[in-house]
Formats: sequence, structure tokens, C-alpha cells
Amino acid sequence: MTDYKTIAESNHFIVLDKYTKQWQIKESYQSEADLEREFIEDLQNQGYEYLPGLNTAEKMLANVREQLQALNKMQFSEGEWLRFVEEYLDKPGDGIVDKTRKIHDNYIHDFVFDDGHIQNIYLLDKKTITRNKLQVIKQFEQTGSHANRYDVTVLVNGLPLVQIELKKRGVAIREAFNQVHRYSKESFNSEHSLYKYLQLFVISNGTDSRYFANTTQRNKNSFDFTMNWAKADNSLIKDLKDFTATFFQKNTLLNVLLTFSVFDVSDTLLVMRPYQIAATERILWKIKSSFEMKNWSKPDSGGYIWHTTGSGKTLTSFKAARLATELDFIEKVFFVVDRKDLDYQTMKEYQRFSPDSVNGSDSTAGLKRNLSKNDNKIIVTTIQKLNNLMKSEGDLAVYNQQVVFIFDECHRSQFGEAQKNLKKKFRKFCQFGFTGTPIFAQNALGVETTSSVFGRELHSYVITDAIRDEKVLKFKVDYNDVRPQFKAVESEQDEKKLSAAENKQALLHPDRIREISQYILHNFRQKTHRMQAGGKGFNALFAVSSVDAAKLYYESLMQLQSNGHPSRGGE
Repeated sequence: MTDYKTIAESNHFIVLDKYTKQWQIKESYQSEADLEREFIEDLQNQGYEYLPGLNTAEKMLANVREQLQALNKMQFSEGEWLRFVEEYLDKPGDGIVDKTRKIHDNYIHDFVFDDGHIQNIYLLDKKTITRNKLQVIKQFEQTGSHANRYDVTVLVNGLPLVQIELKKRGVAIREAFNQVHRYSKESFNSEHSLYKYLQLFVISNGTDSRYFANTTQRNKNSFDFTMNWAKADNSLIKDLKDFTATFFQKNTLLNVLLTFSVFDVSDTLLVMRPYQIAATERILWKIKSSFEMKNWSKPDSGGYIWHTTGSGKTLTSFKAARLATELDFIEKVFFVVDRKDLDYQTMKEYQRFSPDSVNGSDSTAGLKRNLSKNDNKIIVTTIQKLNNLMKSEGDLAVYNQQVVFIFDECHRSQFGEAQKNLKKKFRKFCQFGFTGTPIFAQNALGVETTSSVFGRELHSYVITDAIRDEKVLKFKVDYNDVRPQFKAVESEQDEKKLSAAENKQALLHPDRIREISQYILHNFRQKTHRMQAGGKGFNALFAVSSVDAAKLYYESLMQLQSNGHPSRGGE
């Protein structure tokens, strides 16, 4: 049906580098029933077991029993099964959050059998994910406040983890989204419903297909959190046939559910976007391949991730760090931030995902203490503290350990002394940088670029990708030359020369400031849509280079307005 291959370097990536569709829509019209039938056929061709008669809660529970017995290589007696369901699987009072926690954290239950012996009963095998059984059912019926019949459900070891709602081609995809919301209110979460285990929703109208997490937040803006699947180059995979061949490939779906999701401490389920997964996969691949090749402590043993601001770099870096700690040969993962104020913020972000994953250090001495602990493998620190430690400590055990450095923002500040010390002190490291603004040869102020320090680009998701995916606000750039005598200063790349020019008041020259102030007063009503009805309030920000510059602009703007400039009124 399809032919796809991963990047040449590895056959373990779930986000594909190349995908070639080998099908054509045979007819212009396709009913919802035909779309559903074809979807299930495609899943069967990919190894899913189809259970056409499973459409009631009793049949579902019987199937869960059969699948868990097979997974755990044991048998329940009737009484034991009823007790297992009552005590754990469908405990009275359990809600969506409790069931989701059972998928992510509490998926192993110590069960005492009637003869007194205890066995760990696994809901899922997270180490060998191919052991998990995937089945598909359709038109499951359930009643809560209303009776509902769901389109297609994917079962993992008998538990309904993925719900797919389909609309025929041509119908707005939001109708499928709204239907999921209606089912959530009316029946998914009714008493003794195993549908509380749902982790993922997939919605499709044939020509557009999206996925999103079953989080408890429900509001009118949540459609914005639906995601298309995509290839490694961020080109979207939208048609249901392509989406099925890639996203629903068994290994991919299980990895999205069990590896690339985070259930954080605020009880929110976060499912990663394809570019976040791609970046994480490529970091892990690079760590493994560098270790196998004994290629350590060089730029080509790591790499950098170019993901635009606002695209969720913290979640990506957190997941990459957590998965890196699960590699047997890695002893420590350093997550390095640039400034002290960021240290606290990043700590909070990391602790939001998992409070046990972070050993923060409020001083160089604290960092040294944390390095000697074995209970936590992730260390969050600043570049300054790390550098001070390396300068003050000639010989530490960690210098000889296999470590990974993940830099939150690989700016110029990390190209200097700290990098030299890191390469001197640590014997076996890979380092990775996340950045929204990489330094290339053409915008480098010195000899170093992002790739010369961190290695080659492993994945990119740039502002144009984010705007296309509607994950960030659109923006428009108007560049305006001012007086010709300032042109050379405005195009200057050398940071030292720029600073000198500012000191000589070229950039802060009164003529230049007045010219820019006049332009703002002439044009801001149009640019901020003040002419339109309701165009009031604060909807713009004026950013300048320094506090001194802000004061000069303020004085200029006030003076121009007091002299009768057309844009008065305190705006």
C-alpha cells in the first residue's frame, strides 16, 4: 500500500524523512461509512486485529481480561478478575486523571492471588513495546447522560486508548472535533467506563487529519491544540490514508502514546508535536551513535536544534534529557541555562513535568554536592556556575563519566571560556544546543558559529513553519531607512563597533530619534488598527536597546506631541 523509509542513518525514527504515497482517490465522493471501512482495512493491513462484534462494555471488559492474561502470561479465576477490576482496573470513583496516571505512572499493579502469591500485573509493556497488542473496533455503544455510538476505537491490550472520529470528505473537520467534545460531556466519562483511559483523539474528514491529547481542559480555544502529523522536514501529512500509513504504524502509535507523552504534575497530559519528537529522536540517535563510535567531546559528537521561540523547546529538551538518562551508559545529563533568572524559571518548568527529575543547585558548592549524588541523573545549572566549578575543581569523578550537555539557548555567551574549560575537563561528553536564533558564518561576530561549537543541525522548525501551523502569531516586518548618515551604523555587524557607535551617540543621535519618533506618531494609528471600531487599549510594544534609549524616545515623543503633532491624546 505504501512505501516509506527513514533517514539513512537509522531505521528507528518514527518521524519519517521520506514518505512516498502510492495511492489515488478512486472517487470524488466518499461516504462516512466508506471512509470508516477503508480506514479499518488499512489498519488491518498494518497488523491491527479487527473485532467487529465488540460493541458493549461487557465484551470490552472480557477482551481486556484476555489481553492482560496473554501479556502477563497468567490466568485470573472469575473471583480474582472481579477483584482486580474492583481494586485497580476500574476502581470506583476513578476519573480521567486517575486512569491516565495508570497509563503513565502506575501501570504495574501488585496483585495478591487467592492462593496468596503476589505477581506484578502490567497494563502495558513499556520496555518492549512490540509486545503490546493493538486492536480496532467500531461503533461502540455507551450511555451516559445520552446514548452515543463512537466511530472507531484503537485498543491497546484491550484498553481504549485512541478514539478516532471521522467525517466524510468535504465536511469541516471542526465537526468531528465538536463531536469528540460532545461525547466527552455525555458518555466517555460515565460510571464504569473504560473510555476514561483514552489518551489520544484523532479527527479526520479524509483530507485533513489531526491528533490531540485527552486533557481535562475543555474550552473554545482548544482546537488550536490539535496537530497534524508531519515528516522530518515539517511538511504536513494531512490525508487520512497518509496519516494512517505513518502515524498509525504500530510502532509509531505506541511510541507516541508511551514514550512521547508527558503527564505532568498539574495532571495535564501533553502529547508531543512531530517536530518535538523528531528533535528528541535525533538527539538520542546521536548520543547512541557517538557512544558506539567512541566519538566523544567533539562538535561532530553532538549537534544543535533550531526551533523557533514559542514552539515548546522546554518540553522537547526535558523529554530528550529524561530519555537520555534511561540509556545505560549515560551517567549524568546536564541541562545548562545562560542566566540566573532563567535558572529558576527552567527549574520550575522542569519540575512542572516531573519534580523528581531535577537536582537544582543554588551555588557552585551546591552543584558539586549534587554531582556526587546517585539518585538523580539530571542536573540543572547555569553556564556561569558550571564554569566556576570547572575553574575551581581540578579533579572530579564526573569529568571521567559519560555525560550529556543540553544547552537551553546556545547563544554567543556559551562560545567562550566555559566551552574551552568544558573540553579540557570532561573526557567523554556529547553536547546539544537548542536555539531559536542560530549563529551562522554570515552573522557571526567572531570565528565561532553555532555549528562549529555544537556540531551540525539535527532538526529545524523555524518561524515560517510555526506560522503555517498556526502555533505562533503572524507578524509583519516593515524596515524603514532613516537619514542616510546613519545607514552605515544600522548595518554594522561588529558588536564592538556597534557599542562604540552607540557611545558616540550615533544610534542615539537626536536627529535619528526625532525622525523615528515622527514616523511612529504618523503611522501608529494605522499600524495598530486604531481606525477600526473597537481599536482601543494596549496592543503594541515599543522595544529599544537600553533604558537610556527609552528615556530619550519618551522625551522626544512627549515633546513632539506637546508641539502640536497630529497624534495627540495620550496614546
